[in-house]
Parts: sequence; C-alpha cells; structure tokens
Amino acid sequence: MRGFGFAEHGGLERLTYVEVPEPEPGPGEVRVRIRAAAFNRLDRFTLAGIPGVPIERPHVIGSDGAGVVDRLGPGVEGLAPGQSVVINPGIWDGTCSACRAGQEALCRDYRILGEHTQGSAATFAVLPRRNVYPLPERLTFAEAAAVPLVFETAWRALRTVGGVAPGERVAIVGAGGGVATAAVQVAKLLGATVAVASRSPAKEARVRALGADAFLVFDESQPLDRVLWQWSEKMGIDVIFDSVGAPTLARSVRATARGGRVVVIGATGGSMVEIDVRTLFWRQASIRGSTMAGRVEFEEVLGHLAAGRLKPVIDAELPFERADEAFRRFDAPDLFGKIVLTLPGSD
Repeated sequence: MRGFGFAEHGGLERLTYVEVPEPEPGPGEVRVRIRAAAFNRLDRFTLAGIPGVPIERPHVIGSDGAGVVDRLGPGVEGLAPGQSVVINPGIWDGTCSACRAGQEALCRDYRILGEHTQGSAATFAVLPRRNVYPLPERLTFAEAAAVPLVFETAWRALRTVGGVAPGERVAIVGAGGGVATAAVQVAKLLGATVAVASRSPAKEARVRALGADAFLVFDESQPLDRVLWQWSEKMGIDVIFDSVGAPTLARSVRATARGGRVVVIGATGGSMVEIDVRTLFWRQASIRGSTMAGRVEFEEVLGHLAAGRLKPVIDAELPFERADEAFRRFDAPDLFGKIVLTLPGSD
C-alpha cells in the first residue's frame, strides 16, 4: 500500500512516498478507505523522532482522516461498507481503570494514529470500531479531515482541563495553526471573551471572522505578558491556551488572573521553561497539561460540528500527488488552518 511519510527519521528531506503492508481489520476493527487526510505539527515531531516512542518504519504520517468504510472486522456492528465516516485518531485500550471511568485520554496505553501507528496519509487506515463515526451530513471529506485532532484537543483543553466559564477572559497564544483556529471557536462557544495574541498582524481579519473579540500583537518591545495584562485591564487572564512552550509560557504565567489557568497543549517553540513560581502561589494560578480527548469529548465536538456551531478551517487542500508540497506549507508565514490532502475518489 502506498502512503506518504518517511523511511528514516530526520528533516523535511526525509519525506517520501513509502510502501507499507495493506492493513486488514481484526476483530472489532474497521478498515477505512481514506478520501481526505490532514497534517498536524505532530507529524513534524514524528518525522524527527520522538524520544521514547518507537515508530515503525517505513512510516505513514497523518492523524486525521475521513473516507468510506471498506471492510469490517468480525463482530463489528452499526456500520456498513460504503458508508461515509470520519475517524477519531485517539486510540485507548478500553480496559484500564481510566477507560472504565470514562477518562480515556488518561489511558496508560493511549496512542495516536500516525504517531504510534501507521497514519492516515495512505489508501487505507484500520481503527477500532469505537474510533469510526458517521460523517456529519454538512461536511465534505476534506472538511471532516480538518476536524479531529485540533478540535478535540481544543475542546478538552478549554472545557475539561481549563474549565472555561461564561464571561471569563481567554487568551489564545498564536493565530495561524489549526489548533488555534479551533480554540477560538471553542472558547467563544463556551461563552468566553476571547483574545488572540500573535506576532503576525496580517492574520487579524481572519481571526476576528472566527469570533475573536480582540487581536493582540506582541514582540520584543511589547512582550506577551504586557499586551495580555493591558487587555485585561490589569486584572489578568482567566485561561491562557499556550501551544508554543519555551518562548511564551513564562510570560503566559505572568499574565494570569487570580485563580487563572495556563493550559499547555504543545511545545512547538521548545520544551524547557524557567518559571517564577511566586506568581503561581500568590495568584493561586496553575499550569495544566492537556492532550487529545476522550470518547465523550470527541462526540461533543462532532455534535457541535453537525449543528454548525463549530466549523473546520482549511488553509490548503492539495491532491495526494502533491503531499510533499502540502507538508512544507507548515513553514508558510501566512498559514491559517489545516493542511488537507485529497485522495482519489474524494468529493
């Protein structure tokens, strides 16, 4: 089976089309013929190699996907071959204490499609039945592929981990990535007043079109904590959504309100951070980590998408034959939303 990924870890020069065995569904599993797949920053880390995470090679990247049911494993019910579906890329064992308590995102065996397993940028993907959902009628395959990882990440981070309440101030650090465009919508849906802080003033109009109440530009002369503090009228921010890490996290902490929460969902700019803990205990603030989501959270996201309350944002949609070009789009300064690949037969 042909897929897009790498045979050896490294930089962008390692990207290539690879041949991997065609997967067959086992008991309780579904094989999906992929019609659209989407890339995430996670794919960059997988390409480079993640310490402590064994990755089969050759390896197909891609965590997001939508397509049609191709084959059902023994015991699968509720789906039929040819049915249009979208996949949840978070995979849990369903048997541990966290899973039994409905906290699948805390499963000790939690895995992500395209990182721990072969990914979605290929003809087929095989997943457990519980990870395959009927495609919401209002979404195309490409739109559906732009949804799963970023929206479930934003939903859990803001609603479950961050505990965003109506009327609170929420700041999203970064403007152009898929998870940021999802986070703006989620925060507004939860009733927050939302500011997006970015180094790129050119993205303001698109950010405001998603519902943001304010767009704040920060740089060396006007650092992140200062612009957030001024916007909050020196009261501080209730919830700060930070996916950047080292360049911004310490300043995010300094901008918190009393009882504020900084929710960390990534470290695209670096992972080692020095924090002044006095801010944390004096303001009774906290730094919280969040990754992916559980079953109920994913289903809540799909419900809001089906109702039109959340909408996927696509930066670029390119055919599978231009996968290398699509992946390199991450480095474009005007990136805004998800990068989607369409495979033969997609709408």
